[in-house]
Amino acid sequence: MPSTLPDGAPPPADGALPPAALAEFGTRPFGIYLHVPFCTTRCGYCDFNTYTAEELGSGPGASRASWADGAIAEIRLARRVLGTKNVPVSTIFVGGGTPSLLPAADLGRVIRAVRDEFGLAPEVEISTEANPESAGPAWFDGLLDAGFTRVSLGMQSARPHVLAVLDRVHTPGRPAETTAEARKAGFDHVNLDLIYGAPGETLDDWRASVAAAIDAGPDHVSAYALIVEEGTRLAARIRRGELPAPDDDDLADKYESADDTLTEAGFSWYEVSNWATSAPARCRHNELYWTGGHWWGIGPGAHSHVGGTRWWNVKHPAAWAARLSSGESPAHAREVLDAETRRVERVLLEIRLADGLDAAVLDDAGRAAASEILADGLVDADRYAGGRLVLTRRGRLLADAVVHHLVG
Repeated sequence: MPSTLPDGAPPPADGALPPAALAEFGTRPFGIYLHVPFCTTRCGYCDFNTYTAEELGSGPGASRASWADGAIAEIRLARRVLGTKNVPVSTIFVGGGTPSLLPAADLGRVIRAVRDEFGLAPEVEISTEANPESAGPAWFDGLLDAGFTRVSLGMQSARPHVLAVLDRVHTPGRPAETTAEARKAGFDHVNLDLIYGAPGETLDDWRASVAAAIDAGPDHVSAYALIVEEGTRLAARIRRGELPAPDDDDLADKYESADDTLTEAGFSWYEVSNWATSAPARCRHNELYWTGGHWWGIGPGAHSHVGGTRWWNVKHPAAWAARLSSGESPAHAREVLDAETRRVERVLLEIRLADGLDAAVLDDAGRAAASEILADGLVDADRYAGGRLVLTRRGRLLADAVVHHLVG
């Protein structure tokens, strides 16, 4: 759905938030997202805000060595903007890019800065993404010492030819080795990310990847359908006819296969693309996003949301660092969401959860549409009778269409 200000509005130089947003701060869980924009190589399907060393050069603020200092400066800015209200951080998530390219000591310095400025909730979840090729035992030991509680590893596939199409550089067996290393270091919670639907991937290839992920011993698996993003190398190859585009029927078959296999192995879905072996194994930071929590995004291109105000930072690491070094906010633009936009976004996100959506969130047209969706077998009849819309598996396959019907 379009936002109320599609292009964003210029934010204040000091990053100040509207009084209504500050008044709402603290009424919901608060998280910190830390964006690490560095990669050794760029995967052909990726459109995230990432840079290789060759692209960045050696200008001020553009190096891995200076990232932690910039992140700490933005954390201190966040404290100034949000005021003195005591709202300890519930979750921290380090994403990228490739966070495992940074020393664990640098990540630890940033976590300590969050603790010093905001405090950490007693059961805080601290996660990081990692590339299997750049993570190892010493790095995991350092993370554990810094307070990290969860690791998410980019596996994507167990088949070499699928990894090659995706431009992934790790060897097929390395994610399992890295999972074992993280477990040995003391991490109870390890996720493996998978992608299905890559050109040339057969159903047997996908089944082998899911089986390999389960055999590696994580307590969480994420499985995402390949989305061909405009501007990526993969999109260009498909446009030139070098590779076929993903097929919807193939994607549906692979989703159902993964759901069957993961369920049989003791995993339960809690969001359309995420399965966990227990409630503690779920990613609470992502749940914060999906349930309308507040978060501050630290780093180049990072997005934030507090009390209905959403903003995003300048994308280039050097520009981000320059803003912070001059005492200015690195925010590039922002939008203040009206009540209707917030309601629509709640429908869009919460319908994807196993806990479902409170039917009271729907407007009159949405309630009429919900009856049709129920008749089509896309939501669970028993849960609907109790006032919640929970997708059936067929509904999960058609989640985007369900949202379209519910919000018009």
